[in-house]
Amino acid sequence: MHIHFRNAFAAALALLLVSTAALAGSDLVVKSSPHSVAQTLDRLEAVMKKKGITIFTRIDHAAGAMKVGVEMAPTQVLIFGSPKMGTPLMQSDRRIGIDLPLKVLAWRDDAGKVWVAYNNPSYLAARHGINDKQKVFAKMTGALNNLTNAAIKP
Repeated sequence: MHIHFRNAFAAALALLLVSTAALAGSDLVVKSSPHSVAQTLDRLEAVMKKKGITIFTRIDHAAGAMKVGVEMAPTQVLIFGSPKMGTPLMQSDRRIGIDLPLKVLAWRDDAGKVWVAYNNPSYLAARHGINDKQKVFAKMTGALNNLTNAAIKP
């Protein structure tokens, strides 16, 4: 039974990763990293701290899986934010608070490749129907791109 659960879990994770890749064009921005999952998020966290961005927490999904006796490849989420960017968006529609603070996911796939992903700010704007804060979303797009690029550079 335990082996069957692992196979089912692996199949579900594979489906999730395939689905994630399919969504990468609009909902998610996905980039490869030459570093380990931990190193990638360590680097991202360091550059964010230098920029004064608040780091709220880091979630280690693989460690959580181990607590219930399930193996999972390294998978971590960094949760961070900036009231300077987030507050104006929440003033337009507080429901965006379900997507704030922002998150970056890093994981290692079955082939050993490491990836990072985050919600595309244009997706968040459309999801919440926020049409009056294009400049904020543009800044957010540039910041996320620059921050993640700094984390994944060789």
